[in-house]
Amino acid sequence: MITRFFPFIAWFKDYSLQALRQDALAGLTVALVLIPQSMAYAQLAGLPPYYGLYASFLPPIIAALFGSSRQLQTGPVAVVSLMTSASLEPLATAGSPGYIAYAIMLALMVGIFQLSLGVFRLGLVVNFLSHPVVNGFTNAAAIIIASSQLSKMFGVYVDKAAHHYETIMRVLQAAWHYTHWPTLGMGVLAFAIMYGLKKLAPRIPNVLVAVAVTITLSWATGFEHNTFTDISRIRSEKLRSHIEAFNHAVKTIPQRASERARLMARLDEAKAAGDVIGMLDADHDIKVVTLEIERLKHEAHVHRRAIRGFLLAAVEDPDHGLYFYPREKVPAGKKTDGRTWRIKVGNKPLDTARLLMIGGGAVVGVVPQGLPSLTAPTVDWKAMAGLFPYAAIISLLGFMEAISIAKAMAAKTGQRLDPNQELIGQGLANIFGSMGKSYPTSGSFSRSAVNLQAGAVSGLSSAFTSLAVVIVLLFFTPLLYHLPQAVLAAVIMMAVIGLVNVSGFVHAWRAQWYDGAISVISFVATLAFAPHLDKGIMIGVVLSLLVFLYKSMRPTVTSLSRHEDEALRDAAHFGLQQCEFIDMVRFDGPLFFANASYLEDKINERMQTRPNLKHIIIVANGINDIDASGEEALSLLVDKVRSAGIDISLSGVNEAVMAVLERTHLIEKIGRSHIYPTMEKAIRSVHPDTHEDGSEDQCPLTTVCRVA
Repeated sequence: MITRFFPFIAWFKDYSLQALRQDALAGLTVALVLIPQSMAYAQLAGLPPYYGLYASFLPPIIAALFGSSRQLQTGPVAVVSLMTSASLEPLATAGSPGYIAYAIMLALMVGIFQLSLGVFRLGLVVNFLSHPVVNGFTNAAAIIIASSQLSKMFGVYVDKAAHHYETIMRVLQAAWHYTHWPTLGMGVLAFAIMYGLKKLAPRIPNVLVAVAVTITLSWATGFEHNTFTDISRIRSEKLRSHIEAFNHAVKTIPQRASERARLMARLDEAKAAGDVIGMLDADHDIKVVTLEIERLKHEAHVHRRAIRGFLLAAVEDPDHGLYFYPREKVPAGKKTDGRTWRIKVGNKPLDTARLLMIGGGAVVGVVPQGLPSLTAPTVDWKAMAGLFPYAAIISLLGFMEAISIAKAMAAKTGQRLDPNQELIGQGLANIFGSMGKSYPTSGSFSRSAVNLQAGAVSGLSSAFTSLAVVIVLLFFTPLLYHLPQAVLAAVIMMAVIGLVNVSGFVHAWRAQWYDGAISVISFVATLAFAPHLDKGIMIGVVLSLLVFLYKSMRPTVTSLSRHEDEALRDAAHFGLQQCEFIDMVRFDGPLFFANASYLEDKINERMQTRPNLKHIIIVANGINDIDASGEEALSLLVDKVRSAGIDISLSGVNEAVMAVLERTHLIEKIGRSHIYPTMEKAIRSVHPDTHEDGSEDQCPLTTVCRVA
């Protein structure tokens, strides 16, 4: 009972000092991969990179303490990070305080959802996400994740479009216009280091080496090169006018948003008072203000894109500092510093007295030193209602990833795995993680594999991983300042290569063509609707349920004959003759309201096409359940068949179906003498009477008879 509530107690049974050494080594090895990887995944989630370290602080140890797998490593993962970004983008600007608060709240929601499933032992809910759907989604997510990092690789900035593929087109257009080559070089170098070490020295932490080398190079070469300037030093009237127009649009949007909030309150008051005219007026005004906000957002986008399109050259004035000219309009005789400068512009108004000028590459920047404060997440009930579908999908996807990894490792280690206990562990990890400023986390395939290969014996390895993250947060965050953003992008792209699994489509298609089709449709839908990733998953789930429902409504109904192996098999499939007087009809599936009439239709077809038929034996081995509609249909079928002068029997009825027949007294109508335990006994009992005056030389139910 104690180990059920505190599964980690079982770790210490026969635990030794050698095992402690192995766990310590494995935990530290995983930390070398986790620290840079978690920062990259936080960036993918739309959060400042150091929030990846916060997500690597409590979740690994909590999941290990209360989960059932001893080697599973929990923390930030690619797909969950992408889903976090997709779910929060409609609510707030990525990286803003509101966005961060929603991300932490989302972790709490995911944790509560997973914990509830685990406590009530509802882990089977995850089966609604079929393998073809997950395969299609994962492959699409890998492409989306990798392509989303292209802007950081090229060192360009674009506004996100309504669809992901439109955003990528904008990135490629911006890269064609201007690529920051040192940034691209950093990314390519990181790729080369990680790929080369993975092939030549797989035991060396390639991600850590790539990060260490590029941080050193970034610091030594002054990779980041920013400065501030006044708008008066921008020697382009056109650019200055774009800045002023952009500021006007961005400053006006909050005013209109406040006006809309006031109108919404007026609409609520009118509804409460039953004032129809007031409701119509308020609704009209809200629509007008909403259109105005959309127009202002579009204006801001147009001017922001124009500002980003200006490539400037800096000319130094000995007396007055730097002046910035469009590169193609530098006055003759003026010497530039050789750099290409751009204005850093986001969603906030630009400070015209301190414009941030970018003359180098983007780096991680300041990482706050120290541990995050442990506080309860801020709860916004209205936002929670909108985020619930995403929280459910993230919970199920995250758990599927975690449990599949845990099962693969359990097969190698021989340990017992409890999916519901794993749900509890993952749920508590997200709940406690949210108190430590974490966003949603899950089990990581790559880090779990590293943990297993490093010889982890128990979940204490995760404790050492968390301890390493704590040490970094307390003492080593200044070392991360010069880490290029392009390197984090390369880390993400390198990590998601393993998610691409083309053979999964082929395998699903070979199993059943419709599974392959569902997998492909889920893949295409996820790509097409990105960043609304939930739509791709929901389309796949709905298609899977429709296929299941169709198959349940039209189960396999076959007539059996004797095969060469002496078994009774599908006559049509194996090209066997059928008995002229007896039809052994096998029904594969539960007999319930959705398919009860289908059985009746199939029996009617046989009665109409076989004039010499004397007895029908329903082989019930495949009928594992029967409901009231199925029982009623079977009762009517017995009456109909016997009224046509044909007898009917059942064979192989299981206990659950027999109990229904007993309770409804249908067994009395059929006749206990017409219920046979096996097909062979049914044939031996029915055969003499049906063939007494027959002209059939050899019965296909007793002798192999091929169709001529």
